[in-house]
Amino acid sequence: MVTSEQLEKLRGWFAGRLPEDVYERLLDVTVDREEITVVGRIPAPQLPEGAAAAEARAAARGRIQEFRERTRDARVAVTREAEERFGKKVSWGVECGGDRALFTHVAAPVMTRLRQPERQVLDTLVAGGVARSRSDALAWCVRLVQQHSDTWLTDLRDSLEHVQHVRAQGPDRAGPGEEPT
Repeated sequence: MVTSEQLEKLRGWFAGRLPEDVYERLLDVTVDREEITVVGRIPAPQLPEGAAAAEARAAARGRIQEFRERTRDARVAVTREAEERFGKKVSWGVECGGDRALFTHVAAPVMTRLRQPERQVLDTLVAGGVARSRSDALAWCVRLVQQHSDTWLTDLRDSLEHVQHVRAQGPDRAGPGEEPT
């Protein structure tokens, strides 16, 4: 888990390293064991007053695609430097006119052992056409939990950060039979 200070340093590095014309504003830098994801806001396209929602959404998608192609070289240069510096893959995303899109982000495999009742849940989702496989069904379940328990997960992450802070202030860890240094 990354501490808030480490995340602040990471955000600062990206804010300082990104060329001025890439994002209107840096929104999020998130990190886990495998990946750093950088998301920024880009300006929404100018549309005539009273434009239909479908037109606005299509225009935002077009702007996102244009941004992705136009900034590819700059993002690749920052990615190479960041991956070498931080030892993690870097993924990119944008927010435009209320739409959020991620580019080339990591889909990391996760292994787990499930008992029969848990497997039956996944198999029901597959049989019902909600998911194509047990793997897709498990990813669907994780997204559902994430969607419905954001506050709880945020509280848990804050608690873990506090635990790391307290550990960092404790005495140096000594092995069995050794004196702390």
